[in-house]
Amino acid sequence: MATKKSSGYDADAIQTLEGLEAVRKRPGMYIGGTGSEGLMHLVWELIDNAVDEAAAGFANKVEVTLHRDKSIEVSDNGRGIPVDKHTKRKVSALEVVFTELHAGGKFGGGAYSSSGGLHGVGASVVNALAAKLVAEVDRDGATHLLAFNERVAGQFTGSKFKAGHTLAKIKKISKNKTGTRVRFWPDFDIFDPEAVIDADEICDRATQACFLVPGMKVTVTDKRSGGRKEPFSFVSRGGLADLVDHLSIGENVSQIVTCNGIDTFTEKVPVNGKMTDVDRECTVDIALRWVKGYDTEVVTFVNTIPTSQGGTHRAGFDKALTRVVNNVVLKDNRKLAKLAKQDKHKAVKDDVQEGLVAALKVTFPEPQFRGQTKQELGTPAIEGIVSRLVYEQLKEWFEPGGGPRSHVKAIADKLASAIQNRVDSKTLLENKRKAASLGSTGMPEKLADCRVHGVDSELILVEGDSAAGPAKRGRDSETMAILPLRGKVVNAAKASQKQVLDNAEAQALFTAMGAGAGKEFNLADARYGRIVILCDADVDGSHIRCLLLTLIHQYMLPMLEAGNVFAAQPPLYTTKVGDETYRVYTDEERDAVTADLCKGNRRKPENVKWQRFKGLGEMNVDELRHCALDPQTRTLRRLTMDDAKEAKDAAKMFDVLMGNDVAVRRDFLVKNSALVDATTLDI
Repeated sequence: MATKKSSGYDADAIQTLEGLEAVRKRPGMYIGGTGSEGLMHLVWELIDNAVDEAAAGFANKVEVTLHRDKSIEVSDNGRGIPVDKHTKRKVSALEVVFTELHAGGKFGGGAYSSSGGLHGVGASVVNALAAKLVAEVDRDGATHLLAFNERVAGQFTGSKFKAGHTLAKIKKISKNKTGTRVRFWPDFDIFDPEAVIDADEICDRATQACFLVPGMKVTVTDKRSGGRKEPFSFVSRGGLADLVDHLSIGENVSQIVTCNGIDTFTEKVPVNGKMTDVDRECTVDIALRWVKGYDTEVVTFVNTIPTSQGGTHRAGFDKALTRVVNNVVLKDNRKLAKLAKQDKHKAVKDDVQEGLVAALKVTFPEPQFRGQTKQELGTPAIEGIVSRLVYEQLKEWFEPGGGPRSHVKAIADKLASAIQNRVDSKTLLENKRKAASLGSTGMPEKLADCRVHGVDSELILVEGDSAAGPAKRGRDSETMAILPLRGKVVNAAKASQKQVLDNAEAQALFTAMGAGAGKEFNLADARYGRIVILCDADVDGSHIRCLLLTLIHQYMLPMLEAGNVFAAQPPLYTTKVGDETYRVYTDEERDAVTADLCKGNRRKPENVKWQRFKGLGEMNVDELRHCALDPQTRTLRRLTMDDAKEAKDAAKMFDVLMGNDVAVRRDFLVKNSALVDATTLDI
């Protein structure tokens, strides 16, 4: 039997990576990659070390400096990294920290009861991926300096480098002055050439750290060309409640609610080579509130480290919050009575966290992270601790005698609406309604579409079929689409989402625009660049215009915000004198034109015959084209957010004065009429 040629796979083929070479060989394992995110992670490692000193109560200032030569410097006024010789390594502790993985003061609860770092690779990873690094320590009455050139310890003299383990004492200082300064130059043989440090991101992280460590001041200085003109400084006194207030956007639904407490757990850890049960203490701090928006903003931390991917603490928070909402907040809620009959009334995580702003921090020794980048907490026991504490304290706040009843009710109303909207959204423009209202093209059958869509096209909404005919014949069919509306559009100011979506006219508008509705409306997907509302110049026309504007405000808000909604202004009267045609929009304007035409007794006022348009359907094609369709001659009014708010109020008033509820109308008239003597009325 023939033997295969040796592949060279023998004992000598088994390689071991010593010290920092493991980091350089697989940087992604330690910092997540070699792009900007990985480069930023080196900065986070040093900032986290400085913040840990502040969190432990030994520092109150952290400074970050971005230099013109692409180096980054982080300093603090903490205790300073120890500079005496390490008993086992026979070199300074400072050198050990920057040259050995899993070396630091954060193991075993000695120097830190809790810290952001755990793996002990932060400072050494920075050195491993730096072309050079300089560390200065203020301690024991002197400033000590140790430099590294391609991970080798020594000292720089000008541009020359001399290897060695001795620390240089560069100056004497007060024995009371302590601190650490680390400056490093990233190794761009490792990092991508386009990898950059984002000063704004550092400022955001610094702000966040200040909320976690009240009283700590962080300063960020960008000396690079084109960098921030002024140094950024921030300090906070209020902790997580300040952070939630900082993150809250728009109108608040509730006050900030805080939960905090301490619990213990046991975990097995190796002690002297044996797995041993160790008791841990975990402190939980939480602040939260709801705002009127829909976005969720939940930030989580372990000690001082942001955990962007959550972990066991976030899982415990999510479960407890959903449980307390279902068991307490929405228990027997009247708004959900109909859904309860269908067993669809239970809130899910997305319902509960609609508009939620929350900050969650757990503090305990030696947390277990999933991956060196510390973005996700893995310690199992924390989930139960957070879940129990959140449920118990929020339950107490939501129950009578806890938080303000008006705030509790506002939260309940918001979350009940979120459930209703979710259930209703599942049937948004689904096949059943499409089949009833859409033609074979997928568009509403009554839509007279244009040939070219995009920002220069417009959807003209006209009142009734009588006006639709002349509008279709008088339009520029290249860019103008006509959608006639039959009957009254639903009043979106008071109707539920389901009622709006079931309304045929609203369906037709949403479908024609092709950009969704409500939260899902995407301006970039809109088939038309403008919406033009073309209604009669009478009370009914005003009512329909108000209802349409209210609908657009509630369900197509980006169109309004972008200034893409207009109202055409059809004339109320027209007259022809000689070869000249006059069109006016009000009685006052009619009288002024009449007076002008009769100046100098040229003609008598009664000889000026004005025709009053009762509706757009009375205009011939040329008249409608001239006053509402031709961009050269028509008058359009851009509708604003203020117009929309007025329209909502007007729509409500129309319902009072013209609706079916006689009792509401009677009460309004009696209350608001100063001319009526209530004693003479039979009520």
